Parts: sequence; C-alpha cells; structure tokens
Amino acid sequence: MELKLIDNKNQKTDNITVSDELFNRDYNEALVHQVVTSYLSNARGATRAQKGRSDVAKSTRKPWRQKGTGRARVGMASSPLWRGGGKIFPNSPDENFRKKLNKKMYRAGISVILSQLIRDDRLLVTDTFSVDTHKTKALSDKLKDLGLNEVMVVTHEMDENLYLSSRNIPRIAVVEVKNVDPVSLLRFEKILITTEGLKRFEELLS
Repeated sequence: MELKLIDNKNQKTDNITVSDELFNRDYNEALVHQVVTSYLSNARGATRAQKGRSDVAKSTRKPWRQKGTGRARVGMASSPLWRGGGKIFPNSPDENFRKKLNKKMYRAGISVILSQLIRDDRLLVTDTFSVDTHKTKALSDKLKDLGLNEVMVVTHEMDENLYLSSRNIPRIAVVEVKNVDPVSLLRFEKILITTEGLKRFEELLS
C-alpha cells in the first residue's frame, strides 16, 4: 500500500510504499485489548503494603467469654471484621502484576494499531522533521503550520533540539521508534512519523 508524504505545511508531496502485511491489517479488538492491558500491568509497581491480622498491633486475648454475654463470639481484636483489624487478603510490596505476552503477539498488536491509525487518517508521514533550535516557540510554530494540536512525533533517532523544544508543550511528545508503546499510539490524536522511522518500524515488526 501507499501512504502520502507531507511537507511542513501539511501538503502532499509524494507517496511512499509500505508493507501491506504490517500496515494494512484488519482490526483485532481482542488482540489490541490484550496488548494494552499487558503493557499497563507490566508498568505497574507494587508500592502498596497492608497489614494482615498477624501484623497489626492488637492483643491476642479473647475480648470476652464465648457464651452468656449476648454479643457475637469473637476470638481476638485483630479480626478483619473489626475496625483497626487486619486485612483478609493484604497487598504486599512484592506483589507481581506482570502479564506474559509473546513478542509475536505484541508486534502483531502494534501492526493492528498502526493499520487502524492509517484508516482513521491519524497517521502522518513526513520526510524529515527537525528544528534548528531548542526553543519551545520553534517547535510550536512548526506544529501550528501543520495544524497539529495534540501529536506524538516518532523519529528513528532522537534529535536533541526536537526533544528539548517539546518538553514544555502540553499534549506533545517526541519519542524514538524503539520507545513507542501501544497506549500512546491510541491516546494521541495524531501520530507524525518520519520516513526513516517508518522503515525502522518495518524492521522491528517484520
């Protein structure tokens, strides 16, 4: 299939041929869901810690006798049913949230997402994209000429000026191809990728 190349004014200049197998795949909702949930789970850190009934500072003495008081029977004050008692299934700092996903499935999921972005006209391809200075205004003016408000710029290698000039602009991200993740591809309104970045994608996904 062919994708159109645009210039700095968002005008078509030429076409570029890409692989149908990688950029023209049918949408697979189940696969995309699995790729996204796996990515989010693997990025999750086990930072929560709760106390079980053996960890709370409570006496192990029986609060009152078993029978004759008219109250419900209870063994100790650390019961999970009591306020201040231990949790039944406490979270621990060594909790593992990781979900295994095969490389083949992950690559297929990224291909499906890119294919859908092309169909939705959310993927833009340009020959080169750079700025001459690290000033924020330089990149802001360039994106304004392209008519882009929320975009993730994908390059084959990180340009320092491009990276520095993008840090203070909200809803703008500059990443290398190897650091692209499925959540960002779906979240950003537009994806702007260079031709070299597109070729790098083909190498990584094939």
